[in-house]
Amino acid sequence: MYIGRKLRSAREELELSQEQVAALIPMNQSSYSKIERDVQEPSLDQLRQLCLILKISPEYLLGLEKNVFSDERDLRFALAVKKLYKEIYK
Repeated sequence: MYIGRKLRSAREELELSQEQVAALIPMNQSSYSKIERDVQEPSLDQLRQLCLILKISPEYLLGLEKNVFSDERDLRFALAVKKLYKEIYK
């Protein structure tokens, strides 16, 4: 799942540095940079924080707004993440 570009674009639109976003999560800048470069996947709580900080929806970030997936496994995984997110963060 390639969310790094979406995160970077949203961060830059808000004119925030990686350091500023990382401090709000909280995490160190190096770890946040890995998320933007798709080297490290964020935890569910970090995803939630990023959506709130960067003012983006989880559906947009996870690519659920179009419901276009390359195979059935991707669709099942995306729907499971969306369901878990909604259960944890009502």
